[in-house]
Amino acid sequence: MADGHLIVTPGEGLFNWQSYEEFAAAHDYTGQTLTMASPWLGPDAVAAEAVLAYFAEATGAKVTQAGSDSFEQQILIDTAAGSPPNLAVFPQPGLACDLASRGYLTSLGEETANWMAENYAAGPSWVALGSCAGLEGFYNFAYSVNVKSLVWYVPENFEDAGYDIPESMEDLKALTNQIVADGSTPWCIGVGSGGATGWPATDWVEDLLLRTQPPEVYDQWTTNEIPFDDPRIVAAIEEFGAFALNDDYVAGGAAAVASTDFRDSPDGMFASPPQCYMHRQASFIPAFFPEDVVVGEDADFFYFPAYDALDLGKPVLGAGVLVSITDDSEAARGFIEFLKTPIAHEIWMSIETQAFLTPHLGVNPDLYHNDTLRGQGEILRNATTFRFDGSDLMPGGVGAGTFWTGMVDYAGGQSAQDVAAGIQKSWDALK
Repeated sequence: MADGHLIVTPGEGLFNWQSYEEFAAAHDYTGQTLTMASPWLGPDAVAAEAVLAYFAEATGAKVTQAGSDSFEQQILIDTAAGSPPNLAVFPQPGLACDLASRGYLTSLGEETANWMAENYAAGPSWVALGSCAGLEGFYNFAYSVNVKSLVWYVPENFEDAGYDIPESMEDLKALTNQIVADGSTPWCIGVGSGGATGWPATDWVEDLLLRTQPPEVYDQWTTNEIPFDDPRIVAAIEEFGAFALNDDYVAGGAAAVASTDFRDSPDGMFASPPQCYMHRQASFIPAFFPEDVVVGEDADFFYFPAYDALDLGKPVLGAGVLVSITDDSEAARGFIEFLKTPIAHEIWMSIETQAFLTPHLGVNPDLYHNDTLRGQGEILRNATTFRFDGSDLMPGGVGAGTFWTGMVDYAGGQSAQDVAAGIQKSWDALK
């Protein structure tokens, strides 16, 4: 049995218990042990163990889950030593595919890839994420997801000013200009983050590339099939600059972008009068809102929209974790089958301490424990394309190195072309 416990009795509530009962009837792993390694700690570990408890209850397997803040290092050590867990939970697709290329991951099979294509919103995007370039097979099952394509705002501020939620990028730019014309400042933008300064700007560029180019261009960019200084990538950086480098658009002016910590950046929305009206940031940012702010009342969000004129659908940028088999066993394959059931998602969705999102089309959205998550889940379900954070797909020296610092240089006045050329040079040096 996992360390977790059954948080609701099977058969009760709005959960899809039929999926659980059908799974239990088809899988018996009595006497078998299933081990899992993950980066999950604290409340995440508690939630994971709750999900694992249902798998254990359904199958009779004994399940253990070991979370670690040094997961990435430990899984490399354990696989190389020939003593991996049955399952590993990867927050970086690149690390998973690196291990797959060394023969350390077991393919989950074409049937699982086909299932994901049919049962996840924007299914082909998730199949692509679970595949590894140059390798046959499907290795990584996307599970817990977060969404980055969000714009946060204060509903009362919009209501007082008479502003509507923009439905397209054209509308968003028109609103930006309208706020300036009304004598106010539309955006709060800060890319400071200590030793990781610059990463919030990379998210802007990734989101804007998905809104100005087909997803295939994004994919080729993250693998460097398209160089960083390709005109299409430079244009996406400049698209970010159209927001961030305009003194009229940003609280504190363009000079404040690089010097403002991302955690402090949204504060301007809550000032009276507002210092800004909008803040583009991922689903986690409410953790840094003032303590008395109630999300859903004092602050809310809308989808960072796409261009109507470019007809690229509704792309969503995000991140999440991938579950892979690192030591094949009957129970390990059974757990992958368990992840296909709505109940494996609904349990985590319902836990109040968690911000779990899923693209699984079979879950009951009413089980999200607040309207904020339900709304973000709807954005995920409505996505026509999902792409993983691009900097996390690139080599560390670029994605968590020169891309970050290059965006700081860009915010400081260096041209997009020069910044992109410098990043490409650093990538070439790694080859």
